[in-house]
Amino acid sequence: MKEKIVLVDGCRTPFLRSETDFLNTMTYELGQLSIKGLINKTGINPKEVDSVIMGCVISTLKTSNLAREAALTAGIPYSTPCHTVSQACISANRAIATAIGEISTGQSSVVIAGGADSASETPIGYKKHMRSKLMKGTKIRSTSQMIKYVLGFKFKDFLPEVPAITEHTTQKTMGEDCDIMVAKHQISREEQDLFAIRSHDNAERAWKEGHHAKEVVAVQVDPKFKMIQKDNGIRSGSKPEKLAKLRPAFDKKHGTLTAANSSFLSDGSAVCLLMTESKAKELNLKPKAEIIDYCFTGQRLEDELLLGPAFAMSKLLEKTKINLNDIDVFEIHEAFAGQVLTNLKCLNDEGFCKTRLDRKKAVGEIDIKKVNNWGGSLSIGHPFGATGARLLTTAANRLIEENGKYAMLSACAAGAHGHAMIIKKYEA
Repeated sequence: MKEKIVLVDGCRTPFLRSETDFLNTMTYELGQLSIKGLINKTGINPKEVDSVIMGCVISTLKTSNLAREAALTAGIPYSTPCHTVSQACISANRAIATAIGEISTGQSSVVIAGGADSASETPIGYKKHMRSKLMKGTKIRSTSQMIKYVLGFKFKDFLPEVPAITEHTTQKTMGEDCDIMVAKHQISREEQDLFAIRSHDNAERAWKEGHHAKEVVAVQVDPKFKMIQKDNGIRSGSKPEKLAKLRPAFDKKHGTLTAANSSFLSDGSAVCLLMTESKAKELNLKPKAEIIDYCFTGQRLEDELLLGPAFAMSKLLEKTKINLNDIDVFEIHEAFAGQVLTNLKCLNDEGFCKTRLDRKKAVGEIDIKKVNNWGGSLSIGHPFGATGARLLTTAANRLIEENGKYAMLSACAAGAHGHAMIIKKYEA
């Protein structure tokens, strides 16, 4: 009989809007803060950690293996191997899946997995011709060569190459894709705005009820050492009529996506502690959830970029033979309000399920009262490489708080990828 792989607990930093209090904090330092918080929270001896795996999307040359830098500075021994993975918005999900693979094959017994990202630390470089010129500077051997080299530069050479969040294959931004998708599937602007309001109100209520405080480690960072304890992107109490006045953010003429119903650029980190059930018993640690199974999917980039949750959730339900109605808790990444609503609609659309999911009938309707009851990426924030670990931690905590049995988490990602995972509340 295969041994259970369990989630002991998870921990994250506050998720902050980019260019705010984490402005001068490097991404690996955010990872360090969440790993330290997890160690303190669980009491795990760092020497027991066999591997550290972190997801990251906005990597820098200085710390290309973010997991190693974050782990070492958090007190993990140098003898523990660490590596970094990247799969857009499901990078932490991929890190967690890799951790499960290491544990299930006996390579590791205890793994810290999650991720970190900082939109504030986005590297901005030069265009290709300027980079080529700069590299030639390494071959200068004389003063005359230096003078000739310097005089060869033109003003336009110094113009930066500003990064854009676009699909390389289609050259469309994710927001543009989502605008097209919600129009195709007839998700109204009003529906999107109401879902966004719900996300912010749920997040604020969850903070007041103490749910997020159990997941978030308070941090102090340079230069002011201000105590940061809470996510700063939550805007509860918004009125539909106020949101209705906002201009479209992507398709300026016909679009329904706005700054209010789209997730914002964020900085933060989140990690989880995973191990075998026997190891948890040996270390006297009480798990919160058992990992049942997971899957990753790929879809068409042209018109299914953000439909990953529908494909992945359907695939996983078939794989595990678990009924949709048996899922008590859903944690779905909110890239956009319209993205979540479209995926929910597609799962209950018999035509879509027959033609695209190879099912004989619709997967079924998901009760919105089970979805993201403590808020989501629209309100809490979405550091690209960290969200997957937040979803897993929150799903497990909600199972305990809401007395559920099964939880499903899911997310879409750039490149037209999807991810889903089912966990079960742990029972000894």
